[in-house]
Amino acid sequence: MTVTDEILARLQVAFDPRELDVVDDSESHRGHAGYREGGESHFNVRIRAAAFQGQSRVACHRAVHKALGDIVPRIHALALDIGS
Repeated sequence: MTVTDEILARLQVAFDPRELDVVDDSESHRGHAGYREGGESHFNVRIRAAAFQGQSRVACHRAVHKALGDIVPRIHALALDIGS
């Protein structure tokens, strides 16, 4: 299973989002810190879920990081676009 698939699966289970996009953006970071040949080092996530309604931006980010668990230390960058 790819890291992209792991991220998708964990966020789907944790938040049942109405919108979820996970993009492996690693190739655009070639030559920069944290880049690994083969990708799976830099990700952009857009998620929309009712679970985030009324939560602060920090609380939403913490919830996503908690749901991803051991994936977070394995990647270099995670850009989050979170909404309810």
